[in-house]
Amino acid sequence: MAYKVLVVDDSSFFRRRVTEIINQDKNLEVIDVAVNGIDAVEKAALLKPDVITMDIEMPLLNGIDAVKQIMAKSPTAILMFSSLTHQGAKATLDALDAGALDFLPKKFNEIAKNSEDAGSLLRQRVVQLARRRGITSRRTPPVARTTLSSKPVVKAGVGKAAKSSENSTGLKPQRAHRSSGKSYNLLAIGTSTGGPIALQKVLTKLPADFPLPIIMVQHMPAAFTNAFANRLNSLCKITIKEAENGDILKPGCAYLAPGGRQMIIDGTENAAKLKILDDDSERIAFKPSVDISFGSAAKVFQGSVLAVVLTGMGSDGREGSRMLKGKGSTIWAQDEESCVVYGMPQAVASAGISELSLDIDEVAPSILKEINHG
Repeated sequence: MAYKVLVVDDSSFFRRRVTEIINQDKNLEVIDVAVNGIDAVEKAALLKPDVITMDIEMPLLNGIDAVKQIMAKSPTAILMFSSLTHQGAKATLDALDAGALDFLPKKFNEIAKNSEDAGSLLRQRVVQLARRRGITSRRTPPVARTTLSSKPVVKAGVGKAAKSSENSTGLKPQRAHRSSGKSYNLLAIGTSTGGPIALQKVLTKLPADFPLPIIMVQHMPAAFTNAFANRLNSLCKITIKEAENGDILKPGCAYLAPGGRQMIIDGTENAAKLKILDDDSERIAFKPSVDISFGSAAKVFQGSVLAVVLTGMGSDGREGSRMLKGKGSTIWAQDEESCVVYGMPQAVASAGISELSLDIDEVAPSILKEINHG
C-alpha cells in the first residue's frame, strides 16, 4: 500500500507540480492538498497522512505555526520547503525546532541540475520520512546491541531486564558503555537528515570547559550553515561557529563545516588548523562531506579521535570512519530507533566499523564518560 502524502502550499502551481512529482513513485500517493496552515492542521488530523510537505510562507497560518499545531494534535513526519536565504534559513530552523524532520529548497533548480534529478531527490526524501516510525509513540528505553561483525558494537543504557531484540543490522543486547580509558584530542561528528535537532541535543549537554575541539559536518546548503552555527552557539555552553579558512582548533570550540564547501584538517596534532576548500567535483556528492573531513582527521590526529555518526540518509561517513578506525580511533553510531533516517549510522554499523550504538539522548553523557570529563 502506498504511503499517503498531504501537500501544503498556497501556490496552486507549486501544489500541482509537487503532486505530479510525488505521484510518479508507485509507493507514494498524494491524498489531498491544503492551501494554508489552518487547512493543513485540519486535514492532518482528518486524513492522517504518512508525510506532509509544507510551505513556510502562507496566509492565515504560516508553516511554522502549522507544524507546531500538527505536532501537538496529530504528530506527522513533515518535510519543509524553504528559500535559500538568510531569512529562509532562520524560518526553516524554527520549523525543525517545532518538529519538522527535514527540508528542501523550494526552487527545484537549487536542489539539482535538472528537474528529473530534483524530482527523484524529493521522492526519495518523502519515502525515507514515510518509513520513519514512532512519531506518535513513546520510545522504549535504550537497549544495548552488537553487530554481526566479529567486534561487538555495544549500545549504552541497557538495564537488567532488557529483552533480546534485533534491528536491521542484526544488533543484539550486550552491555552498558564504560570508559575505554583511551586518550582523545578531537571529537568529530557527521550527520545529515535529522541532524540539526540531533546536534542540538548533543551539544547543549556539553559543559563550557569541554576539553576537546569539535569538528561537525552537517549536510546543509551554504545559506544555512552560518545561521545554524549561530543558533547552536546561542543555545550551548561551548563556543560554536561556522568554520573559516585558517581557524585554529581550540578546546571547547565546535567548528561547523560551511555548506557547499569542504572542511579539511591540516597541520599537526598539537597545532591543527582548518582549510576550507571550494569543491566543484561531480565525483563527490556531498559538500561538505563527512568522509573528507573524517579522512583528514585520520591523517592529522591518527588514533586520538572520537568520531560519532548521527542520523542521515546515505552512507557518507563510512569511508572516513574506516580511515579513522584504521588509525586506532574510536567510532560510534546513533541507534536506529532514535534516528530520523537510519542510513549513515547503519552504514558504519553494518560495516563493523562502529563500536557503540547509542540513543541520541545517551550520546553526550557517553562522550563525557569516555573522555573522563565531569
